[in-house]
Amino acid sequence: MKQLTQRKKQLMTQLSTSNGIIAALAIDQRGALRKMLQKEQFSGDVEEAVVTFKKLVSEELTPYATAILLDPEYGLPAARAKDADAGLLLAYEQTGYDATEPGRFPDLIENMSVRRLKEAGADAVKFLLYYDVDEPAAINDRKHAFVERIGSECLAEDIPFYLELVSYDAELADTGSKAYAAIKPHKVNDMMAEFSKEKYHVDVLKMEAPVNMNYVQGFAENAADVVYTREEALAHFQEQSAKTNLPFIFLSAGVSADLFRKTLEFAHEAGSTFNGVLCGRATWKGGVPVFAHEGEEAARAWLRTQGRQNIEELNEVLSRTARSWHDKFSTGEE
Repeated sequence: MKQLTQRKKQLMTQLSTSNGIIAALAIDQRGALRKMLQKEQFSGDVEEAVVTFKKLVSEELTPYATAILLDPEYGLPAARAKDADAGLLLAYEQTGYDATEPGRFPDLIENMSVRRLKEAGADAVKFLLYYDVDEPAAINDRKHAFVERIGSECLAEDIPFYLELVSYDAELADTGSKAYAAIKPHKVNDMMAEFSKEKYHVDVLKMEAPVNMNYVQGFAENAADVVYTREEALAHFQEQSAKTNLPFIFLSAGVSADLFRKTLEFAHEAGSTFNGVLCGRATWKGGVPVFAHEGEEAARAWLRTQGRQNIEELNEVLSRTARSWHDKFSTGEE
């Protein structure tokens, strides 16, 4: 069983409920949020709007979340506006990935370090990695070394390391396709096993569901779309849970709030030992068109009603389905 230092335990507790459930809100989107505003033909300053919208989300929704994930580039005003009881995760990666060569290589925010994120108030550091388990070793070994360096940095600063893993296939552009759905369990579950290794010093894995629920029997719109029977899909969730001894939480991947809640129920039915969520767009994306077309106060009203309802309904599901991260750690000096 992985050990936690006393300081890491304190910080992990700040990010979760008292009984060890992580019910965190994510709005570290940068390029994606700019694109969402541009899609709505927002007429104002998009850069300024990104800062303002993050601040609105933080003010209105952190009273109902255990923590919020933000970025240090646009999100520090939102970090200062959060509820005092909510923990703070800060992202360490630059938005997107390097598209100039194969491999979707990441990079760090150039004027940031784990020490600086900690000084900015972070209770944990989050890093996003795009990873294809089937790419050449020359590519993946570079990524392994990259994550090892971040893990060592977090270890030195005695701060929790949340690693977000997003799968893909170098030969398939559309990760929402039926073809990708067929190989997704292998992609997700095998990369989870890789980054559970001690050498990376990861404390919490932020994971995709191992299947695309739109292709699961009973969830698919029609029989021709079914890639996995219900039993097969449950088995993939069971396998995912068995691949790691670390706490892991689910990301929403932009699906609807309703489908995300149903996914958590399904994972629980499978016996998954997941420990919560870091949920982003499923909670707040409906507020973006309101903000773009009707302004700040209308967006605030949306967040206070539909946004709050989204997060409270999610919290209710978590209270019945998620397991405590306390069960996966012992406490002692590392």
